[in-house]
Amino acid sequence: MTNKLSLARLQQSAHALLASVSAFAITAVLLVSAMSYSTAAQAHQIKAAITTVLFNPRTENIEVMHRFNLHDAEHAVKALFDKHADIMDDIETQQQFADYVAHHFAILNAAGEPLKLADVGFEVEGKHFWVYQETAEPPVLEDIKIRHDALRDLWPKQVNTLNVEGKGDIKTLTFADSVNLLEVSFKSQNSDHH
Repeated sequence: MTNKLSLARLQQSAHALLASVSAFAITAVLLVSAMSYSTAAQAHQIKAAITTVLFNPRTENIEVMHRFNLHDAEHAVKALFDKHADIMDDIETQQQFADYVAHHFAILNAAGEPLKLADVGFEVEGKHFWVYQETAEPPVLEDIKIRHDALRDLWPKQVNTLNVEGKGDIKTLTFADSVNLLEVSFKSQNSDHH
């Protein structure tokens, strides 16, 4: 009888151990799943915009194209203007956001004087909101400085990446953290072409 009792206790201990291991495994799977979901959610929370500054030789204009994730623009207009703002369907909200972007972006010549950028337009395209600007290219332009702090007043982690095209190799600038003003030089390209 002692052997049967010991065997029964041993079986109960084995079942308890198996239940504990199963509970641990389920907890581990849930924890890994939660971490994966959290990482995916955080990845979606990355705030970023891309801007292209194109020196167009055909038009002799500097064309600026800002691309924002529509999801970010939706949250931004609600925080910046009105909690009921609708960037998808309301032309006034779209204009307000375009004006906001224009106010937070500047191209300056080597002397630090801003180039006068004309607002060309804006549009919702797929998952993006675009803002367009342009200006005539000055006859002499060896250096430019660019300020691009759109949405960085709202979200300090916002990263604005900017590509300068049409003047030699593409130059990429990244506005992140406390970076407010970056410079691009064209001196070496000008001397190579003349």
